[in-house]
Amino acid sequence: NAQDFTNTAWAFATLSINAPQLIDAIACASEHRIDDFKPQELANTAWAFATLGVPAPQLFKAIARESEQRIGNFTPQGLANTA
Repeated sequence: NAQDFTNTAWAFATLSINAPQLIDAIACASEHRIDDFKPQELANTAWAFATLGVPAPQLFKAIARESEQRIGNFTPQGLANTA
């Protein structure tokens, strides 16, 4: 589920571990299920991929699109992390 994808990406980013195959799989799966993500999960996923320095343009586009639609549901911190 969305939270599992987010938590895994967040944990790897927090530990500065880039496992390319896993991270790519999370990016691909997340893109296809982005509408299942809550605002906090969008923010944490954006933060994790940015922190890892992973080029995931399709994922970032999906996060941006979904975030735009739900901007009023973000906390100030979540919005800052997403930006």
